[in-house]
Amino acid sequence: MNEQEAQRGLRFLRRGPAGRRRFRRGVYLLPSLFTVGNMFCGYACVVYALHGDFDMAAPFIGFAIVLDMLDGRIARMTGAASEFGREFDSLADVISFGIAPAVLVFSWGLAPLGRLGWAAGFIYLTAAAMRLARFNIQSASVDKRYFVGLPSPAAAAVPAATVFAYPAGLYDYRAALPALAIVVLPALLMVSTVRFRSFKQIDLQARRPYTILLLIAAGLVFITMNPRYVLVLLAYAYLASAFVGLAATRLRRRSRGGPGPSDGQGDGRSSPAAG
Repeated sequence: MNEQEAQRGLRFLRRGPAGRRRFRRGVYLLPSLFTVGNMFCGYACVVYALHGDFDMAAPFIGFAIVLDMLDGRIARMTGAASEFGREFDSLADVISFGIAPAVLVFSWGLAPLGRLGWAAGFIYLTAAAMRLARFNIQSASVDKRYFVGLPSPAAAAVPAATVFAYPAGLYDYRAALPALAIVVLPALLMVSTVRFRSFKQIDLQARRPYTILLLIAAGLVFITMNPRYVLVLLAYAYLASAFVGLAATRLRRRSRGGPGPSDGQGDGRSSPAAG
């Protein structure tokens, strides 16, 4: 048997008799542990929310966001990225950033609205699942500097930070009506084509000025001193950042002489660069 026949036989054994590639046994343990922790935080949020302990439930979504940020970055840094890890992470995100925020907000303030309240929560859950599915199929073909639509962790941060800032809850129909906005607006932005800045391109291994560490330390101190209102500010600031950036881009274009027919705006159509 020559070398080529041996290689063909090895490929046959890997693919199996039907010509299909066999699944590799085992998983990369380190990033999967972070994904399991992410999923546990979503589950814990639901449990505490159903018991009415919103002061404990809301922070678990924040912990899930941190773990979700770490698992993907650690997988890339250690060369442990895999198809299984990506799908496992998406399923965990549906729990932590879809089901958990919907149950949290419904138990906290949408329950007085009855069917309208649980319908709004279900719309949010559906939008989160659609956002994650779209991300999985478009991640290889979009600009890495931006997210197309509001990322599900950032969307979950809006209701979580709001509940964390006011854990007393809403028990009146009129007071609960404005609470619809904290799930409906993020839901619409998740399935939109509005671009949000991504921080995945930040190189953590590159050398930075020493002042960066001082700014990070000052930010941590600021959050520790008044976490409820600082986290609300950060969540809503990121939500508004896309619109601020869009407005700034349009102002720059007008200052350069105004849009002309060549960029698609002269006949009322939006330009491709507007995203």
